[in-house]
Amino acid sequence: MRKGFLFMLGFMLLALSTGIAGKAEAVINGVNGPEFNLTAKEGRVVTGDGNSIYSWGYANGGGLMQYPGVTMIVEQGALVTVNLTNQLPVPVSIVFPGQQQVSAAGGVPGVMTREARPGETVTYRFTAAQPGTYLYHSGTRPDLQVEMGLAGALIVRPSGFNGASPAAYGHPDTAYDREVLFLLTEMDSRIHDTVELQGIEALENTDFLSRYFPNYWFINGRNAPDTMAPAFAGWLPNQPYNSMPVMQPGDRLLMRVISGGRDLHPFHHHGNHARVIAKDARLLQSAPGAGPDIGMDLFTIQAVPGETYDAIFEWTGKGLGWDIYGTGAGYEHDCVDASGDGFDDMTKEYCADHGKPFPVALPDVSDLTLGGFYSGSPFMGTLSSLPPGQGGLNPNGGFAFMWHSHTEKEMANYDIFPGGMMTMLIIEPPGAPVME
Repeated sequence: MRKGFLFMLGFMLLALSTGIAGKAEAVINGVNGPEFNLTAKEGRVVTGDGNSIYSWGYANGGGLMQYPGVTMIVEQGALVTVNLTNQLPVPVSIVFPGQQQVSAAGGVPGVMTREARPGETVTYRFTAAQPGTYLYHSGTRPDLQVEMGLAGALIVRPSGFNGASPAAYGHPDTAYDREVLFLLTEMDSRIHDTVELQGIEALENTDFLSRYFPNYWFINGRNAPDTMAPAFAGWLPNQPYNSMPVMQPGDRLLMRVISGGRDLHPFHHHGNHARVIAKDARLLQSAPGAGPDIGMDLFTIQAVPGETYDAIFEWTGKGLGWDIYGTGAGYEHDCVDASGDGFDDMTKEYCADHGKPFPVALPDVSDLTLGGFYSGSPFMGTLSSLPPGQGGLNPNGGFAFMWHSHTEKEMANYDIFPGGMMTMLIIEPPGAPVME
């Protein structure tokens, strides 16, 4: 495990230095609709401790099984068509919480939805009436099939969506610069091992489903340290989505948080609060057109199973009480606030803190235990000397904050820390490359 983790860190260093790893995209990875061809099939999920777990997932057409399933992206008002082909040995289906008047053709009636038997195709149709973030998942034995991996995200963009100046719900107070998806799930690997090695029938002779006890926790189908790997990483063929947000001071980061399993996950975002602007794809507004005027400022989003949250996260360093770009010789810079908003027009430095010295004396580097993201300096955009083999994951001198589940056991892979539902936010200095 130690060798594997060091290899991962080395790869991340190479990828970060070439500007390809861990970069939150301005637009979330996904497939644009309004028509989608999904295939329910089997595959394997690779975990951060080197395990490989038999799983099911929704693939994009004839592609590999995905965990989570394809992120489907449509525009408000579109007639959405989802063709589901089943290559699993049991009937499967999809339900679309939050969507109304879902029709289906083909397959056979199920309890919650229309099911595709092995080898069959079912077509679902609905009109995406409301913008926002949604979960979709199997409606056939969801206690088993969602656990096996049959779940994904649906994103509905507002009518007239403009990618050059995006707004999650069309209102200017929902505008953002970058967006990132956090689909939170968990796994009990005993269930997966039983299905793979003994078949579904063997589950009836166990109490695994009733005594559900997860031992792996995921963000977008990955657990740490793989959460910090680039999108479409070669060693994660069935887990294509990245989950490491990267932004710059003053950016508005739209967090699309989905709780896709059966446990509550308190998702904690260090560095600042986030303003929750919508819940379950409904804007938190006091009246139509008011915008998110009754939104909530939270430091931890209590992600309840099946619920979704849209939140805006911002960071400028305001109120830290010291100049984030440094003071003294070698750190000369101005704070120009022509707009009068209190921040530098280019760097977004909080001008009231301009020129204020760092409030404590830094210890000698020999007295420090150094993390991989420490640049050797407390100042944004500055790199200082470090001992050989130390640091290296932060070549632009950004500020790093851990984002993770606040249920501490969920920050482990099968009881081994660090792992699980944990990633990093990197706030890069102005001018540093941030992949779009």
